[in-house]
Amino acid sequence: MPRRLDLRQRSTLAGEAAAAAAEVESALDVPSDPTSAAFFDVDNTVMQGASIFHLARGLHRRKFFTTREILGAAWKQTYFRVIGVEDPEHIADARNSALSFIAGHTVTELEEIGEEIFDEGMAHRIWPGTRALAQLHLDQGQRVWLVTAAPIEIANIIARRLGLTGAMGTVAEHVDGVYTGRLVGDLLHGSAKAEAIKALAAREGLDLARCSAYSDSANDLPMLSLVGDPCAINPDARLRAHARAQGWRIRDYRTGRKAARVGLVVGAVAGAASGAVAAGVALRGRRPGA
Repeated sequence: MPRRLDLRQRSTLAGEAAAAAAEVESALDVPSDPTSAAFFDVDNTVMQGASIFHLARGLHRRKFFTTREILGAAWKQTYFRVIGVEDPEHIADARNSALSFIAGHTVTELEEIGEEIFDEGMAHRIWPGTRALAQLHLDQGQRVWLVTAAPIEIANIIARRLGLTGAMGTVAEHVDGVYTGRLVGDLLHGSAKAEAIKALAAREGLDLARCSAYSDSANDLPMLSLVGDPCAINPDARLRAHARAQGWRIRDYRTGRKAARVGLVVGAVAGAASGAVAAGVALRGRRPGA
């Protein structure tokens, strides 16, 4: 029971930190519909693939860590997900080390590199259909936020480049503009996203019954179930079944062949990419002078 309480506290803290860090961009300064908003997951919903993987690849090119380190981390996470046996100590270590590969680097450095990485590996991966849905909400006078496990600095870049209101993402602790290698709470994942939305709704005066949410993953059911208008985008098998049972909207912007292929491996591999890469590449960040 104490362990469950600890996990819940971490989730709540992560959500509250993400909401507090959310910045409103200039896309919609004065919304004509101030109590309604839309929330979009990023990975495989707004963008093809995992944003943290694209970030890690860009950092790898800039010598933040080695190929052996990133492949070793990805293999460990994939093994546990495919075999279905996860060591509690391994999970705790992954949580504690997530994003610590940026320890010692500055917020400004990550933001500048993030701009470059968006142009190199993310911009051409945006799903046009999802972007059109987001624009529709903006055109209706509603605010649109991204909600993602990616670092808040990267989430803000994506939101700004797409002309959205703002973003909520994983908050990495920093002191005097330098990352400590620790998270504030936990990764913004699963129930933490719902906590972030509730905190933001309280701050911004949103009526969640009038809000919309979009995601590809059953992991985001807490977020989707929180709003009055949930929609499954490029859904995994579990989310598709749940959405059909609940009468939710479903949109799939993948080709038929790609959708089938992704449906077979997304739980084991895509999840490993987004979770493992963030945690496993911590090895180099811990070394002096890295």
